[in-house]
Amino acid sequence: MDAFPHRSLLDIEGLTRPDVERILDTAEAFLQVSRRPVRKVPTLRGKTVINLFYEASTRTRTSFELAGKRLSADVINMSVSASSVRKGETLQDTCRTLEAMHPDVIVIRHNASGAPSYVASKIGCSVINAGDGMHAHPTQALLDAFTIRHEKGTLDDLVVTIVGDIAHSRVARSNAHLLNLFGCEVRVVGPRTLLPPAVDALGVRVFDRLKEALDGADVVMVLRIQQERLGRALLPSLREYARTFGIGPVALAYAKPDAIVMHPGPMNRGIEIEPIVADGERSVVLQQVEAGVAVRMALLYLCAGETSEAPAVGEVD
Repeated sequence: MDAFPHRSLLDIEGLTRPDVERILDTAEAFLQVSRRPVRKVPTLRGKTVINLFYEASTRTRTSFELAGKRLSADVINMSVSASSVRKGETLQDTCRTLEAMHPDVIVIRHNASGAPSYVASKIGCSVINAGDGMHAHPTQALLDAFTIRHEKGTLDDLVVTIVGDIAHSRVARSNAHLLNLFGCEVRVVGPRTLLPPAVDALGVRVFDRLKEALDGADVVMVLRIQQERLGRALLPSLREYARTFGIGPVALAYAKPDAIVMHPGPMNRGIEIEPIVADGERSVVLQQVEAGVAVRMALLYLCAGETSEAPAVGEVD
């Protein structure tokens, strides 16, 4: 098999449909590894992965750490709050310092849009974007796609409705780009104040009423209301938002009977999603978490150079 054509993963827009399919197919093999009694393979033994997170994270950081360790890589988690960054060190100097230690992959989450691309332009090792500002979250989109394909059997020609704060959501942007590669009808719905300018450029259909947006949906993707990014002018009250755009049993009934419900986490229960839906039989939130480890294992393997073979799907030895 040819080498993966990308040294780094910075954005979904840099990927083709065959690229995405290769990542997801590789993740299938690593999903089986995560379900084995011994959840470890020697695939990246001798490789070093540095997790550099400038923003707080539970799921993404933990899953990248688990992914690296299950591949037998040496994984270093940098605490920015305890690093030289607190003393005024620039991002460029931090990354050049890290590069001098000869890592194979740097996984970076940063509050500034474009930071991972900047880092990739300054250093020679692979860089994986774990979320940058309001720009992109490619690994989240890939794990969402993996989950959808598992639950629906395909990614082709589905109706996917993304609900909530589209304006501040890197998850929405990355998912829209990925799903468009598979001919999906991507719909977005939320308060007009939470829709970005030129939202049509994402290749989505825009709605301001939940019922119409959910009609016939195969997938309902609920976004977190990012209270830390919102001003009072953008959202009058959380109670009003929950009443108008919150996903509960009544709203979910507008979608197809077999529609699945997704959420990137963490959830604001009772605001964007009701507990009965979050914990219901149509929720695949925990499946997304499991998929996150498998997809990130696949990405580390592909970006680190594929110097050893990935396990075959179903391989247990």
